[in-house]
Amino acid sequence: MSTVNHPLWQCYQQTQFLFTQPLSAQLSFAIITAHNPQGKILSSCQNRLLDRKLQREIEKLDYPYRATVGTSVDRSHMEKSWAIAIDKPAAVALGLAFKQNAIYFVENDTLQLVPCLLTHTETNIGRFSSRVNLVSELPDNC
Repeated sequence: MSTVNHPLWQCYQQTQFLFTQPLSAQLSFAIITAHNPQGKILSSCQNRLLDRKLQREIEKLDYPYRATVGTSVDRSHMEKSWAIAIDKPAAVALGLAFKQNAIYFVENDTLQLVPCLLTHTETNIGRFSSRVNLVSELPDNC
């Protein structure tokens, strides 16, 4: 899955993020999911199992992390994800390990879409803070 004009690349650029607490604009971190590897939609049960495996891998790294949800603008599609304070190369390696097309990286409030499996150029897609929605709790249905 490495076509340059892959339609999911455009979808990824519209993603919003749900958090239960604000993050400092000074932080650098990656946002990684284990859901729907290679862009193939899996059942919620399969995605939950992959998410638990990713969380165990993140815990082994011993870096600060926080749960988040990546969502389409209309919230019709949601994926449990993790914001983790690691560098970009380590984040891409983790994305590859979980067969993700791409991951997000945030630096100085700039949101970057970084390819893993897809052949694309890393893309700055705007201010991270403008895509964050604070919620009292994360949805259970993703």
